[in-house]
Amino acid sequence: MGSEPPSSPQVVEEGADEEDEELSGAEDADLRASSGRGSLLTRRGITLRVLLKDGLVEPGDGVLSIHYLGKKFVGDLLNDGKIRWVETGQIFNSPSAWATHCKRLVNPAKKSGCGWASVRYRGQKLVQYKTTWLHKYQPSADMSLISEGEDDEMGDDDEEEGKTTMPVEDKNKKSRPELHDIGLMQRKDRERIPVRYCTLGTRDAARDPHTLVELSAFSAINRFQPFNVAVSSNVLLLMDFHCHLTTSEVVGYLGGRWDTNTQLLTVLRAFPCRTRLADKDTAPAVEEEICQNLFMRGLSLVGWYHSHPRGPALPSLQDIDSQMDHQLRLQGSSNGFQPCLGIICGPYYHGNQGVASTITPFWVVPPPEQRPNDYGIPVAVEVTYVQDNFLTTDVLNEMMLLVEFYRSAPDLVQFSQMWSPNTSVLDKIKASLSGHAPKDQAYAQILEHVYNQLRNTQ
Repeated sequence: MGSEPPSSPQVVEEGADEEDEELSGAEDADLRASSGRGSLLTRRGITLRVLLKDGLVEPGDGVLSIHYLGKKFVGDLLNDGKIRWVETGQIFNSPSAWATHCKRLVNPAKKSGCGWASVRYRGQKLVQYKTTWLHKYQPSADMSLISEGEDDEMGDDDEEEGKTTMPVEDKNKKSRPELHDIGLMQRKDRERIPVRYCTLGTRDAARDPHTLVELSAFSAINRFQPFNVAVSSNVLLLMDFHCHLTTSEVVGYLGGRWDTNTQLLTVLRAFPCRTRLADKDTAPAVEEEICQNLFMRGLSLVGWYHSHPRGPALPSLQDIDSQMDHQLRLQGSSNGFQPCLGIICGPYYHGNQGVASTITPFWVVPPPEQRPNDYGIPVAVEVTYVQDNFLTTDVLNEMMLLVEFYRSAPDLVQFSQMWSPNTSVLDKIKASLSGHAPKDQAYAQILEHVYNQLRNTQ
């Protein structure tokens, strides 16, 4: 007797193609009961875990790769058949989930990744290992079990390697999408449903740190907001612009002043971090530069901001912990109270009202002393927005530096694409920024120079 075909994984990963989803627990059990040597394992049942168990591939660092439109992505194959993207450490449950994510960074209109035809193991496409498995364990199987649904994706691979593909006109006739399908973000991405704080309970290491949490009101926890906040319109404009440039999460710091007499926190300047979140080498230098800029302007560090590009502008469990850390650091060793404001910007979430980004200021109240192992309580902060008289030169210069920094980034937003049937992405950005306009209406002409630079990036 030869070795029996192994069982299949049980996890379904967001973004995976239907034919490449991992099997559920019930389906896995059915497969174990039915897939002997005489029964056919469907294409959907052949997973990385199957190939690992039968020794056709082995786990290892950097053994997986994707080459797409001139960009290369490298991944680790884990013992459980999952994929870890080297650049960010993100875990993906299937080749298609990883391929879809990476390809959308390069081409946001990409609808699927078809990972078995796109991901390579030690230089060979995974689909070839699937073919080998079928030849070995089910030699009578119809080879359409492995090729179905992969033809379209082969075109992408051929193009990136310089091979001949079908004429562009014919290809466009075959696959031209409807207008509503070419928006920056796909509406059919799985919704991240926020949870209420009262449902969290004690900290649980098994809980997903990216779980979103609804904000509470100070009044709901029997408290008054302990400080007042005023935010400059130029701060919002620069922050909103930064968050719109890329489909990846961005981070920046907020400079301003804290008046202990009036208990007023004034946010006067945004300082975008021109670095990648995964780039640990350049981050210290960028932060040092921001500290020097704060000092030169006579400002203090009063908060931070980050983006949720595709999701609701609500804090995750990880954001709550980060905010609490910032609050404790700013408080300093003197135990004197100084607030730290957190802001989340959601530019490309289709649940937003209209084209404007959702901007959410928040703070975290420590858990009760009798429950020290609970999460901090995220609360909404009431803010007064102050309209600046004009767009300052340093804000304009910072916008130009951001354009230059993201110019060649693989996750740069495609500004000419359509956000909605009647609105391009660039028009959406303009409309969102107009909500933070200074009193001097000449700002629109000044920003046109920035917008022209955005057009020139593509």
